[in-house]
Amino acid sequence: MYFTAEDGGNEKLYSTRIDGGKVQSLSSGDDKGTFTNLAIPTLAKKPLLYANWESASSPGEIALLLGLARIGAVLVVFGMLVALAFGLWLVHLGDWGYGAGWVDAAIALLVVAAFLGAAGGQVPKRARLLASRLAGDGQPVSDELRALLRDRRTLAVNYGSALLVVAIVVLMVWKPGASQS
Repeated sequence: MYFTAEDGGNEKLYSTRIDGGKVQSLSSGDDKGTFTNLAIPTLAKKPLLYANWESASSPGEIALLLGLARIGAVLVVFGMLVALAFGLWLVHLGDWGYGAGWVDAAIALLVVAAFLGAAGGQVPKRARLLASRLAGDGQPVSDELRALLRDRRTLAVNYGSALLVVAIVVLMVWKPGASQS
């Protein structure tokens, strides 16, 4: 039997016999990455094992990934502005008006979600800048960078922002308090 399990912050690859026995690591001791999407093809003529190997363990890789995430953040802001513009236009065309409670709540939630998203991006920005500096100096990942990448408050704020967007969709679909026509 093959499986992955977390060890030292990375997903390692292991094997053991179905009927019991010692668990053996199939990863080398210096692996600084993660195995994902473990698959064994059922129609293969001989046993094969496939997995994705992902590693972002050097400051340069981390800086690159966080830099690419900035593009995603810009696209999210653009999407929010487009959604707001079309949403306001649809409210104007509909029979609800801007004084409807669900419309006001959705707009307020969008503003809060935007502020939470902006706040949630500050720690990753500091992590990107630190990773760039470490890469430029030829240094390994520091404890400070690891702490920034694992910041629970940032994760909670970003999840909170995403949940507010889900709440906005719920308001837009069900329109609580609106007359049913």
